Amino acid sequence: MSRPLNLADVLEVLADAIGQRPAIITNDAEHSFARLDERATRLANHLTSIGVRHGDHVGIHAPNRIEWVEAFFACFKIGAAPINVNYRYVLNELRYLYDNADCVAIIVAPEYRDAVAAVEPELTGLRHVLTMGEEYEAALAAASADRPPSEARSADDLYVLYTGGTTGMPKGVLWRNEDIILAALNAARGNRPIDRVEQLADEALAAPMQLRMMGMGPMMHGGAQWTMGNAVVSGGCYIMYCGSFDAHRVWELASRAKANSISTMGDAMARPLAEALADGTATYDLSNLYGFGNGGAPLTPHVKAQLRTVLPNVFLSDSYGASETGAAGARPDDGQQGPPRFNTGPDTTVLSEDLRVCAVGEVGKLARSGHIPLGYYKDPEKTAATFPVIDGQRWVIPGDFARIEEDGSIAVLGRGSVSINSGGEKIYPEEVEAALKSHPAVYDVAVVGTPSERWGEQVTALVAIRPGMEAGFDELVAHARTLVADYKSPKSILVVDEVPRTPVGKVDYQACKQDALRRLDRA
Repeated sequence: MSRPLNLADVLEVLADAIGQRPAIITNDAEHSFARLDERATRLANHLTSIGVRHGDHVGIHAPNRIEWVEAFFACFKIGAAPINVNYRYVLNELRYLYDNADCVAIIVAPEYRDAVAAVEPELTGLRHVLTMGEEYEAALAAASADRPPSEARSADDLYVLYTGGTTGMPKGVLWRNEDIILAALNAARGNRPIDRVEQLADEALAAPMQLRMMGMGPMMHGGAQWTMGNAVVSGGCYIMYCGSFDAHRVWELASRAKANSISTMGDAMARPLAEALADGTATYDLSNLYGFGNGGAPLTPHVKAQLRTVLPNVFLSDSYGASETGAAGARPDDGQQGPPRFNTGPDTTVLSEDLRVCAVGEVGKLARSGHIPLGYYKDPEKTAATFPVIDGQRWVIPGDFARIEEDGSIAVLGRGSVSINSGGEKIYPEEVEAALKSHPAVYDVAVVGTPSERWGEQVTALVAIRPGMEAGFDELVAHARTLVADYKSPKSILVVDEVPRTPVGKVDYQACKQDALRRLDRA
């Protein structure tokens, strides 16, 4: 009988077929499929020994390190669901997340053990905490290397992904294993059908080369998990950057690991990478690199131009995805200006407020059907609103404003929860941010809406200026007006040392708005 389409089964059939090939390369080590599978197996058996059962939730509270990946696959081996924990959360946020997720066990990096201890007494369902390092290694050494029985797994086993919480409290998105694999982890295979999981091993054995895909995002973010998942499902190798972000260290790892593709999450990662190659302080052997992909946060046209200059022989592409949609679209860079556009499949469209398909050029909200999540964990009201049934078919509408273009592509305008309503006009922050970032003195920018007696809301920009450069209000506004309409240009510009961003490089709009209100004395 064929195995189910489950991440644990994917790893096991590949470990049996290509066990000695690298599965994960980190800054300081290479980990084969066989080694990853054995250590994940030992951890799975340890979790079973302490009472973790099928359907339980296990928190992974750590920055990028190989144990994160081992814990991820270990959970699926016993039908449990790994819970991605944002290691930058403060105690109040951690208290909410762990309580909401109902974690029965936590696997934590030693530097965050005290944070877990601080909230542990309030987590009545928590039964065990395992600290990475000596305790973790001892647990693996004492556990069996015999794989848990695969018969207990199914394609219906849950994959749970907590959203970033940049515009509200994080929500647990519930995916079936089969759906997340087909919706988000199959792009490296060109989204070809997977008739049986053993097919992936056959393909890996027959492939003339092993694809090496590199990512820099934290594994607690869906984008990083999906880049890794694409590498594994296609029988490739995932190059996982660990440690604080340093552009030159990224390029050193890409060179040493012979990366074929590299994935970023917006300007916050891509711009330093482009400028590191342009600054002339070091050279790197990137002869194996042919793809530079971006997702999770938009790349502005100015940064794309920088990348084309320093990587003239590398294929640039953008992808669109959300925790609720999976990887819904992609498009090669063609030098176009304006909002990012994506080529999507037949299961993705734009729906109006009354849930009809929008006409070309009409603004609505992006929607996807087909392989989509079951809903949100413990939130039936939000599930009903975000996953409507239209004419008997389930859709997900995560909240991104979009429009269908003449060529059939979909332009994504921005998340509705952060759009600005100024005098009845809807303004999308990303468009104004892209305009301001193209000014040579602007290093980073975030745009938020703040109260206005005349317009209800006004466009306020938090701008980080490049060291040694200057740009005043009038100059920046005049520049913005060459690229966006007058009503979209900033009415207030606040110079900041650094734009608040999440660990994955997305603008933290909540923090930005609070900062803007404090500075404007309107808190």
